[in-house]
Amino acid sequence: MTLKECKKEEKADREFQKKFKFGGDIRVLTQMMVDPAATEKRGGGKNLPLRRGEILDVIQFTNEEQILCRNSQRR
Repeated sequence: MTLKECKKEEKADREFQKKFKFGGDIRVLTQMMVDPAATEKRGGGKNLPLRRGEILDVIQFTNEEQILCRNSQRR
C-alpha cells in the first residue's frame, strides 16, 4: 500500500467516525454478503446503497434490525 492510499483510507475512516459519531478504533467484527436474490436499494442519508452479492464489513451491531457496515469503497 502506498503512502497516498494509506492517507486516503485514514481520511475515509475519520469521515466515517464523524458521520456516525463512532468513537475509538474501527474494528471489523465480521464480513457478510448481501443476499444475491435481494433487490438493490439506493442509499440515502446514513443508509448504505446495497448491491446483490456485495461483501460488507460489519463494524457494529446496533439493534435487531440494523447494523453499522461499510462497503469495499469504505463508505
